[in-house]
Amino acid sequence: KLCEGILNILEKDTKTSCQVACLEALRILSRDKKVLVPVTTKRNMQILMRLAKLDTVEDPLERPSEFPVIVEALKCLCNIIFNSTVAQKLSLELNLAAMLCNLLEKCKDQQLVDDIKCFDLRLLFLLSLLHTDIRSQLRKELQGVQVLTQALESSLSVRWTEEYKAVEDRDRPPLSLQETDCAIEALKALFNVTLDSWNVHSENESRQFRYMAAILRHCLLTTGPTEDKTEELH
Repeated sequence: KLCEGILNILEKDTKTSCQVACLEALRILSRDKKVLVPVTTKRNMQILMRLAKLDTVEDPLERPSEFPVIVEALKCLCNIIFNSTVAQKLSLELNLAAMLCNLLEKCKDQQLVDDIKCFDLRLLFLLSLLHTDIRSQLRKELQGVQVLTQALESSLSVRWTEEYKAVEDRDRPPLSLQETDCAIEALKALFNVTLDSWNVHSENESRQFRYMAAILRHCLLTTGPTEDKTEELH
C-alpha cells in the first residue's frame, strides 16, 4: 500500500523535491521482492518511465533541475527489473530498451548528465542480462553494439589518429569516478549484447568490431581514480 501511495503521488504533477523524495523512498522499498509483487504493473512502470524521460522521443534534456528526478527514476527501474520477472517481461512489451537507447543518444554532448548516462547503461546491462529476447533486440534491431560502443568511447574520451588507432597519451589524467562507472556499465552491457556474436557476417559488423577492439585496447591503457576502480575497469 505504501508503494501504491507513492506511485499515486508520482503520477500527479508534483514539485521536483517531492518527486525526488518519493522516488528515493520507492528505491529503498523496491529492494524487497515481496513489496514489488502488487506494484509491478504496466501503469506503474509507465509512471517511472515518464519520470525518467523515456517516453519523450523528441524532447531534449534541457532542464538540469529535472536531472535528479530522471536519475532516481532510473535507479528505481533498475531495482524493480532486477527483482521482478514480471517487470522484465513488461520491459519487452513496453519497448524499454529502445527508449533507453534513445535517452543515451540525448546524453551525447550534454553537460551534467553522467549520472543519467550511467544508470541508463546499468539498466541496459540488466535487461540484456535477464531477458534473452531484449538482448537479441538490442543486437539485431536497435544497433546496440554501435550505441554501447559509442557510449564507451565517450566515457573514455577517446581521440583518434587514424580509423582504428586511438591517441596514446601516457600523461593523461585518470578518469573521474563518474567516467569510470559509465565505462564499466557500458562494458558490461556490451559483453551481454556481443555474447552470441561468434560469427561476424557482414562488412559493417566487421568494421564495428574492429572499432570496438581499438576502444577496448585504449581502455586497457586507461586508469581510473583508484587502483580498485582501475582493476574493475580492466
